[in-house]
Amino acid sequence: MVTIGVLGLQGAIREHVQSVEESGARAVIVKRVEQLQELDGLIIPGGESTTMRRLIDSYGFLDLLIQFGQAGKPIFGTCAGLILLAKEIEGTDQTHLGLMDIRVRRNAFGRQRESFEVNLPVKGIAEGFEAVFIRAPHIESVGEGVEVLATYNDKIVVAQEGHYLTCAFHPELTDDTRLVQHFVKMVENYSQTLASSN
Repeated sequence: MVTIGVLGLQGAIREHVQSVEESGARAVIVKRVEQLQELDGLIIPGGESTTMRRLIDSYGFLDLLIQFGQAGKPIFGTCAGLILLAKEIEGTDQTHLGLMDIRVRRNAFGRQRESFEVNLPVKGIAEGFEAVFIRAPHIESVGEGVEVLATYNDKIVVAQEGHYLTCAFHPELTDDTRLVQHFVKMVENYSQTLASSN
């Protein structure tokens, strides 16, 4: 069984843990940098991206999270996690982890009171996925190696680049675990590849 961490600094942490466990993996809430060594994959949950960056810096996570991704370990960024993963953020020169070849726009669908739910087809994962958007970003453009898995109103809201997966909504806030199941499979494939190369 693979072990997937949920970065436990801010956001719907326990809901992500439950989704991971329901998808057949072991879940760990990550609050200390040493825990990263125990993980096969990591989820960066939603929250507020600038607050999360401040906490990442405070707890000394930044360089180690970048190394985690560069080592080929899968990372799934949801909502604010999408912003943290992006190489470019519209309206600012500052990026956070800068691991995924995407350009994002924050609060692309409006403020908290404009939150909404919509049924989306997600390529290769679900014909209809109940997506909960809360102050959500969207992906404005993607690099050559990035596969677009879902759009809403012509805005990219789910994408994958190799071992990086990201979505603009909150998959942990419904009972539908298919997106998390897809990530668990990514992590299992990574672990098998690693085991066969050693």
